[in-house]
Amino acid sequence: MTQTVKAATETPAPMPVRLLDSVRHALALDEGSLFLLLAVLIGFFSGLAVVCFRIFIEWIRIGLLGSALYPSVPRVVIVPAVVGVVVAYLVIRFFPRVRGSGVNQTKSAVYISNGYIPFETVVGKFICCALAIGSGQSLGPEDPSLQMGAGIASYLGRRLELSRDKLRLIAPVGAAAGLAAAFNSPIAAIVFVIEEIIGTWSAGALGAIVLAAVSSVVVTRWFLGAEPLFRTPTYTLVNPLELLTYAALGIIGGFASLLFAKLITFGRARAAKLPKSTAYWLPAFAGLIIGLIGIRLPQVMGAGYDFMDQAMHGQFVWSLLFVLAFTKIIATAISFCSGTPGGMFAPTLFVGAMLGAGVGGAEHALFPNTTGPAGAYALVGMGVLFAGFLRAPLTSVFMVLEVSGNYSIVLPVIIANTLAYLISRRFQRVPIFDALSRQEGLELPSMEEMREGRPLRVEDAMRQPSAPPLSADAGVVEALERVQLMPSNAPEDFLLVSYPTGRWSGVKIASLHQFAAEDKLLAPLREVLGAQRLPRLHPDQPLDLAMRLMRDWPYLPVVSRADATRLEGVLSLSDILMSYLRSSDQNPPSA
Repeated sequence: MTQTVKAATETPAPMPVRLLDSVRHALALDEGSLFLLLAVLIGFFSGLAVVCFRIFIEWIRIGLLGSALYPSVPRVVIVPAVVGVVVAYLVIRFFPRVRGSGVNQTKSAVYISNGYIPFETVVGKFICCALAIGSGQSLGPEDPSLQMGAGIASYLGRRLELSRDKLRLIAPVGAAAGLAAAFNSPIAAIVFVIEEIIGTWSAGALGAIVLAAVSSVVVTRWFLGAEPLFRTPTYTLVNPLELLTYAALGIIGGFASLLFAKLITFGRARAAKLPKSTAYWLPAFAGLIIGLIGIRLPQVMGAGYDFMDQAMHGQFVWSLLFVLAFTKIIATAISFCSGTPGGMFAPTLFVGAMLGAGVGGAEHALFPNTTGPAGAYALVGMGVLFAGFLRAPLTSVFMVLEVSGNYSIVLPVIIANTLAYLISRRFQRVPIFDALSRQEGLELPSMEEMREGRPLRVEDAMRQPSAPPLSADAGVVEALERVQLMPSNAPEDFLLVSYPTGRWSGVKIASLHQFAAEDKLLAPLREVLGAQRLPRLHPDQPLDLAMRLMRDWPYLPVVSRADATRLEGVLSLSDILMSYLRSSDQNPPSA
């Protein structure tokens, strides 16, 4: 990898990179300002790449399967199998890094490779995923678009010789740009990258991610139009009792998410045990099965956006919708576990749309006068599967709101998504992306564990002091008298000093004796201590902040936020260590 990076830096930089570098020097930009300017450029190129990617997928689909919505029988069986062989050959011989959906690969680049993604990965992802999706494999373009955006960002960052910290951050910036262009939804892409890739955010990171996502969507809409991904019907809540049906959709979607995740993790584990020689034939075998399914149910082939749109507008019988949802889960598991590169976002949305429209259609058949439009159920179903299968609850809510453009749908979305997420967490402890990374031998950080884990706070480690604090107006002699009243087994040789203004200081017992020897017995402590100031803590602050403030103080005061002069407790390094030890005993790390 080092040689690849070196070779990349030695070849002449392309025109956009040279132009950006000239602008940097002309305007005397620091790295932070350059990074924001670079985010716009990343969004521009990521948007162009996604536009070309979508056009290429459609071109391949028309060229291989024909322009009809339902391809002919010979093609529907032969094409996915033959293209599967081609894709397998390209992946094994030329583009080994393009395996998987693209999300975990981007995370590994951030946390293992310092943001390094070879540009040939972008090329390979573009070609292989377009061939796979265009030929009918049950996969989607969003996850590959995310990785392509990250790869473009990584390439530009290396050419501009950004620092290591910026190179680590630049891949998520590109990921947001690629995903925003694929979804035509900047907010959902921004939230997903923060929620699943980096797990947290700062002002600088958020600014760059927003700029990249917005600029990529502007480019996409310039070429492909400003229409949203789906033609969503108007949402209306006909009867408050409908919320019970949305709750039922959340429960059904939660168990469907479990089935989806279990099939994929089981299939990936079994495929990994097969001989290496089968890697050439598994995508072809998967394509053959998908083609055979496609004879009767061609809707499950490819990303399936057109059929999601039809489901939203009530163009399927509700019983068929459940069949399509179940069959799509099986087809996607077969395609993904075969090693065919492609994404899981579109299949997740497809399953959710079919389940949602099916539940809405079944309710309409039973209670025709109290049921809203099927499109609303399909839209909520998309968020349900997103929350349950991909375990991105915030993204699922924002995605539905952004796609629908209707805030009134937020109540059923929150109810259904929360139920699906809780069911998935209860019966599938490890999220799908974490499970896949662990199957590959990678220990990537689990963003869900970071969200759900309770951080240790100052209140978990603080204790009461051995002696009450001294007043800053007290004299040295009074302080010495206080020392004499302290228990003989008191562990500290340090006393806190409180000021009426809320300031805190401290004095060692040895220093008090030194002041007495210097004939300062009557001097108030505020004079002998001078400008010395002790950092103060609050009970709700995290322990890592306390460790940074501790420095060489024996312990620090923990005071009330309402009254800085009121002492709640004290905290020392040994207290912090004991708190971490207790926490590790109560919550041992998982294998």
